[in-house]
Amino acid sequence: MSDRLIDALGTYCPVPIALAARAASSLHPGAVIELLADDPLIEVDLPAWCHDAGHDLLQLEREGREYRALVSCWPARSAPQ
Repeated sequence: MSDRLIDALGTYCPVPIALAARAASSLHPGAVIELLADDPLIEVDLPAWCHDAGHDLLQLEREGREYRALVSCWPARSAPQ
C-alpha cells in the first residue's frame, strides 16, 4: 500500500527522480511512494537518489519493460531536522 502513486511511464532521466523528489518533499516521514517507470536508468538512478536523500528503497522490480518501485520517504532514523 502506498501513500502516493507516481506514473512516470514514458519519461526519461531525470524526470522519474524529479517527480519522486517533489512527492517526497510533501509527504510525512515514513510515507511510501509507488513509482512506475520504463526508463532503464531507474535501476541506477533510484537507488542512488534514495541513498543520497536518506530514503529507503523498499522494492524495485521489473516486469517486461516496466519498473515498479516502493520508496519509504525520510525514514525516522534519517529525517531532516
